[in-house]
Amino acid sequence: METQGITFYNRYTGQMEQEKVLGEGALRWVYGTPLGRLSLHLLIKRAFFSRIMGWLRDTRSSGSPEKLRAFVEEYDINMADFERPADQYTSFNDFFYRKLAPGVRPLCAEGQVALPADGRHSGWQDASQMTGAFVKNQRFDLPALLGSAELAEKYARGTVVLSRLCPVDYHRFHFPSAGVPEAPVRIPGPLASVSPYCLRRNLAWLWTNKRELTVLHTEELGDVLCLAVGATGVGAIYQTYEPGKAVSRGDEQGYFGFGGSTVMTFFEPGRVKLADDIAANTANCVETFARMGDTLGTIVR
Repeated sequence: METQGITFYNRYTGQMEQEKVLGEGALRWVYGTPLGRLSLHLLIKRAFFSRIMGWLRDTRSSGSPEKLRAFVEEYDINMADFERPADQYTSFNDFFYRKLAPGVRPLCAEGQVALPADGRHSGWQDASQMTGAFVKNQRFDLPALLGSAELAEKYARGTVVLSRLCPVDYHRFHFPSAGVPEAPVRIPGPLASVSPYCLRRNLAWLWTNKRELTVLHTEELGDVLCLAVGATGVGAIYQTYEPGKAVSRGDEQGYFGFGGSTVMTFFEPGRVKLADDIAANTANCVETFARMGDTLGTIVR
């Protein structure tokens, strides 16, 4: 059974920290034992399982003030960052995709690219060197991930950032740059966890899970790919933008229903220089915690 915990580098404290994992015991059992893996393939990764979980978390009892206050306290969630206090949500899902209060996520400086989400980030300056996201020597299948051999060829030497959201995070995701987004392309698949407990054993869940791909046409960065990846419990990926309508850097793109989930951002070769901490930490298989709107990297002019 998996015994290694989940640690990450916190950009704001400059320290390595231990992640508090929602449902940690269940994750260790499902992805670390033979019987657990059998239940994964027979039940947990199936879409109907996530639909049932979603329905349960839409019920009023799932988001009672007492339950939400206990959840906030256990996982140290700063409710000052959000529009409403913990006792003003109608269900757990309503709380899960809560909105930020105005002004709590200032954007990075002009000339920089913004991170699309609160989360733990990994990044590669050159996509052909995408190894060691969670353990060394794991390789990405870019054509499968993007659902297109043509796109995979175009971005094969581009820059990639993987932003992993854990269940206690803010679960709305945003555009990293100004531009004009196309309609999302939906790529069907199962719904396994994207926790490191799972991905250390099988990185391929990233390119087999249900996901949605949006192409963002920009002036300074060319075409940016914004890929939302579903996970167990995330039966729905909600896109809130209007295709074909111009967006500004930091505008909301969409949000996830309950569960951990992932956003991946792809840039054409030579367009972006990754933030130093993300690049250096990723080389050591360490994720970097940073918030939406903070620096992903710098535009190469």
